[in-house]
Amino acid sequence: MNGRLSIAALRRRIDRALAAEPHAVLPIHMRICLVLEILLIYAVTLVRMRRHDLRGMVARGRNGRGVTARQEDGHQASASHTRVARRLGWAVNRTLSVLPTDSRCLVQSLVLTRLLTARAIPSRVVIGARSDGPFMAHAWVECGSVAVLPVRGYENARLVEI
Repeated sequence: MNGRLSIAALRRRIDRALAAEPHAVLPIHMRICLVLEILLIYAVTLVRMRRHDLRGMVARGRNGRGVTARQEDGHQASASHTRVARRLGWAVNRTLSVLPTDSRCLVQSLVLTRLLTARAIPSRVVIGARSDGPFMAHAWVECGSVAVLPVRGYENARLVEI
């Protein structure tokens, strides 16, 4: 390709770098590409949130993306997948919280699920709710049995897994 990298090839390089060392810093060009990918998925997610229900959005994001129905429950994740998922979770949280975007937990969870699905990393969106006092709910993503977005004290208040 005349020295140019395709998006898929760049994504593979980023994923290898994320999986290599838990605390390794990505080169600036990879960080920029990852932020752009997060923002693109964020924009698509906002449009789809207005048109689809939650289950439909998650299913639609997984269709044809290399994740089998058996893997979708998130229990088939390898240690490498979990490491990449944690780092991508951090990147989504950081990107959406510092920019003037909708950084609610549900939006972050949907964006991260799409990122993971694009990489064939099994995951699930979990929604927890508490009614002790005012009703409150929180969404996060799990890869295997590991939360890759902050749980914020809702781990014992699981309501639904998608």
